[in-house]
Amino acid sequence: MGIEGIGFDGLEGVSPSFVEALYQRYRADPQSVDGDWRGYFAGLETTVSGPSWARPNWPLSDTDALTAGLDPTQMAVEPKPAKGAKPAVAPAPAAAVAPAAPSADAIARAAGDSIRAQMLIRTYRVRGHLLANLDPLGLARRETPGDLTPEFHGFTEADMDRPIYLGGTLGFETATVRELLKVLRANYCGHVGLEYMHIGDVEERRFLQARMEGRDKEIHFTPEGKKAILNKVIEAEQWEKFLGRKYVGTKRFGLDGGESMIPALEAVIKYGGLSGISEMVIGMAHRGRLNVLTNVMAKPYRALFSEFAGGSANPEDVGGSGDVKYHLGTSTDREFDGVKVHMSLAPNPSHLEAVDPVVLGKARAKQTKLDDLKREKVLPILLHGDAAFAGQGIIMECFGFSGLAGYSTGGTVHFVINNQVGFTTSPQFARSSPYPSDIAKMVQAPILHVNGDDPEAVTFACKLATDFRQTFKRDVVIDMWCYRRFGHNESDEPGFTQPLMYDAIKAHPPVSKIYGDRLIAEGVIDQEWVDRTQSEFIAKLEAEFESAKSYKVNKADWFEGDWTGFAAPREAITERRSAVTGIKAEQVDLLAKQLTTVPEGLTIHKTLARILEAKKQMFASGQGFDWATAEALAFGSLLQEGYGVRLSGQDSGRGTFSQRHAVWVDQKDGHKYIPLSALDRKFQVLDSPLSEFGVLGFEYGYASQAPNTLVLWEAQFGDFANGAQVMIDQFIAAGEAKWLRVNGLVMLLPHGYEGQGPEHSSARLERYLQLCAEDNMQVANCTTPANYFHILRRQMVRKFRKPLVIMTPKSLLRHKLAVSSIDDFIGDSSFHRVLWDPKAPADADVKRLVLCSGKVYYDLAEARDAAGDANTAIVRLEQIYPFPADAIAELVQRWPNLETVVWAQEEPRNNGAWFFVEPLIEEVLKSVGAKPARAIYAGRKASAATATGLARNHAVQQAALVAQALGHEVEDK
Repeated sequence: MGIEGIGFDGLEGVSPSFVEALYQRYRADPQSVDGDWRGYFAGLETTVSGPSWARPNWPLSDTDALTAGLDPTQMAVEPKPAKGAKPAVAPAPAAAVAPAAPSADAIARAAGDSIRAQMLIRTYRVRGHLLANLDPLGLARRETPGDLTPEFHGFTEADMDRPIYLGGTLGFETATVRELLKVLRANYCGHVGLEYMHIGDVEERRFLQARMEGRDKEIHFTPEGKKAILNKVIEAEQWEKFLGRKYVGTKRFGLDGGESMIPALEAVIKYGGLSGISEMVIGMAHRGRLNVLTNVMAKPYRALFSEFAGGSANPEDVGGSGDVKYHLGTSTDREFDGVKVHMSLAPNPSHLEAVDPVVLGKARAKQTKLDDLKREKVLPILLHGDAAFAGQGIIMECFGFSGLAGYSTGGTVHFVINNQVGFTTSPQFARSSPYPSDIAKMVQAPILHVNGDDPEAVTFACKLATDFRQTFKRDVVIDMWCYRRFGHNESDEPGFTQPLMYDAIKAHPPVSKIYGDRLIAEGVIDQEWVDRTQSEFIAKLEAEFESAKSYKVNKADWFEGDWTGFAAPREAITERRSAVTGIKAEQVDLLAKQLTTVPEGLTIHKTLARILEAKKQMFASGQGFDWATAEALAFGSLLQEGYGVRLSGQDSGRGTFSQRHAVWVDQKDGHKYIPLSALDRKFQVLDSPLSEFGVLGFEYGYASQAPNTLVLWEAQFGDFANGAQVMIDQFIAAGEAKWLRVNGLVMLLPHGYEGQGPEHSSARLERYLQLCAEDNMQVANCTTPANYFHILRRQMVRKFRKPLVIMTPKSLLRHKLAVSSIDDFIGDSSFHRVLWDPKAPADADVKRLVLCSGKVYYDLAEARDAAGDANTAIVRLEQIYPFPADAIAELVQRWPNLETVVWAQEEPRNNGAWFFVEPLIEEVLKSVGAKPARAIYAGRKASAATATGLARNHAVQQAALVAQALGHEVEDK
């Protein structure tokens, strides 16, 4: 095995005296030392004494060699004779000399040199990237780190040409320090700088070393390959110039300066397809997006020209608000060498890196559909800006997914377009780490830094990254150092803040010029080839530009593939929103057994045993169904009908409030049993990482790719969703209008005022209602287990998809009145947007109508009944948006003597639903000619905090708002 077998990556601290003592043991009995050391000492003896073919009998010591008339220094480097040649005959000894081993001193000296050489190699593996030629502008000047010099490791000029035993490292049995440095600098300090020694896995390090290290590891492409790379660079460059000429002053966030990314992405498609990848999901920000859309994703140039001219990316009869060109996505099929790869570029807003978890979720969903358990068929690719990669916390959250069973996608290829500047901010003011990519070390991802002026190097890096990902199913990062030829956008003046950089950029030739001249010098092409390639592509663009004048989008792609058969929004608006969601009694019976039977050999917690016994009683009596059981029935019945169910969130398996118990943990050995997964493996319940933004984005992406799976994200408490506000605003609320991308994601947000303080009372209902418009999503606040059951099932059984935000309960999970009967779940039952008061007065007696939503209903009903109030009806809005105006109008018309309408809520006046529902209630009252013209407010006064943190104050406030709503005297406490 030689020196590598000993693990010389970690030989710091090994002393020559230790090696000498070990060698003496080896001389006395070779079997007394480890086999790796035996191989090492045999190699050292060869190095000290010369090749075995030149040695008389036993290897000679320095003294014996001199006695024999041989020069030991020459013996160490004496060339082996050519194959078939007669070996040189060593001079006969002057006298009979007994064979002797090299002296211990010589071995110790050779071992010391060998160890120091290995430390030099290890230092280049760890820090060689610091000397790599990465910056095309030459502005990032670096001093040579002292530990990358031979002097640091104890070598002098006199040592530079003495052979040293390496035992196969870098492909050398022996090498001089001078030879060693030449190879190390070529491997690690050229246009590619590799960081990988932070990786703990030895096989992963060896994989990378095998592709980076050695005398023959220069980057090689065939002449045809070189031409293909240059052709894509020219197309990328001329595309940006063409847009600049045709649309002067228009923002395009060009790739100018980073054109090498285009052939590099082509390499990922090509080599990825050859290694088994059939689909790629791509996410990226603005920079270079138009270039990727056309030159990688094959979007017709004429389509983009039409959009520049003011045309829509959507057919005229589709609707939607549309979005700017550099936010849009597309999908396509690309084929290389007979292998087809389907590619999709996700749309995204101007919120840096927000699309990343969405892409990962989409990729995971595709893998699930393909039953791609090895994660080798679907590859997520994320293209980043350098400042955003270092600055946005969502990057860390996404890396955190990479090793988690429920969220891993088998590794993501991250490509950082490193412009060496943010909007106006230099790297030294934008991050505290040497590279923007340092965050990737948290998951031990290899990082390939590469000079963007060398398209071959960038393409090589992408090929290596793809090979690594496919082999180890782990994340990998390419950090392409380039520059931004213009400002943040094409109308921005970068010289205000970066005068030195932009002086250098103005004098710097484009990538096509640098690489083209290089290929001309190599004799691969001539200038005529370059000129012809450019002119032909420009002519193609001109023809496409003319065609754009008559271009019209003739179809939308949002109901194709997995979404075939689903309805467009206009159809969804006009069709009846209700759906029969009741199930058969036989389904309940099967689920009852599945949800209450403990498998043999599973030891469950004693409290869980009591809970399961209570569930058995529910099913036996048909009464008292609680929230958790209703939810399990919804999930289980959907599984029975062929749908998938995926629930994720912090502590979702047990449930934040110990209510769900979807996962049973054996109390003896800790193994887990999931009853619904045993029913059908399409059920997934996942305890997520402690993240909101990332996990919600992941689940949104998953739902966008899996319309027949009920995808739910559950917040530990509803207000924790604040940390995911970008995802809510930009994707969930607006994704359909902007990008024609429908989604059926469900958000479960625990909400309710129980005196727990301001942090865990409010899910900020008002924020979701403020986002509601154009039938974009649903907001509900259910009060019965059965209605919760039906709204979940309704998400799947209807032929359209809308995001659903549910204010889920806390205390109602175990409230004695918040229960349902078996009849509420079976037959022709369905979800009720408005729930009628079961104890309401006769229609003619109703003078006061209290409208409310959520948990406060039970407080209102109990207070009314306790007071013997015979004139007040209480009606619950279970669905607040789309607002059920027709249902409310139907009820109001039943009460001829109605005098007062009240909206009651627990939340402060500036929170909750009041400001949203008040004008809508007024419209209903006017439309039916009701006596009361407007609703009045009953609730807490406006407050900066969502709730009081003092239990006594909470109780006083709650009693007051209930009394106010019912028109009762407020009790003085």
